[in-house]
Amino acid sequence: PTAYLVGFARMDDVALGPIEVSQRKARTAALFRTDSKELGARAQPGGPIYSLEHTNGGLISFGGGGVLRDSAGTIIGAIGIAGATVEADEEIAQAVAASLLD
Repeated sequence: PTAYLVGFARMDDVALGPIEVSQRKARTAALFRTDSKELGARAQPGGPIYSLEHTNGGLISFGGGGVLRDSAGTIIGAIGIAGATVEADEEIAQAVAASLLD
């Protein structure tokens, strides 16, 4: 599967750094069909996939990237949230993913 940007939004007057971070979070989730937080838990030093973030043109191995599924459970894409705390980014990504199942 390829991970191409379909849509992007950001608030006015915010830092520009999180733009690339959010896109890499979504790309990470899409390429590995796993939330970035879950991959990050295994990509810590000594972990089975340590340094994974250095592959595929650069990935993100912390929360905020989430797999998007339809009501049948089929992966339909991914989302990346960045700019708040990692915990808040993760919470927002999970809320968006859950909203698709309603």
